[in-house]
Amino acid sequence: MGESRRRRRAEEDAAERQAESRRILERVGREGDIGSSFAGQTLRRTRDHFAAADADDKDVIEVWGTRIGRLLALVFFLVLVVWLIGFLTRG
Repeated sequence: MGESRRRRRAEEDAAERQAESRRILERVGREGDIGSSFAGQTLRRTRDHFAAADADDKDVIEVWGTRIGRLLALVFFLVLVVWLIGFLTRG
């Protein structure tokens, strides 16, 4: 009777270790995926932002207006950065 109890307990322990190993491998697989990395998420959010993914798809004017506005804001920001660098390097 004691031997069968030990065997059953050993089988349960082995099953628990195997399930834990599977969970760890699945998590490592998800974390190793480039789409879920920080850089991948940042690029996806940036693409969605400039593509106006948050605008109402049914309103074409809103989508294009959002895209144009965000593109102009980016251009304006880059011009300001170039101006600031030029201003600071001239002395």
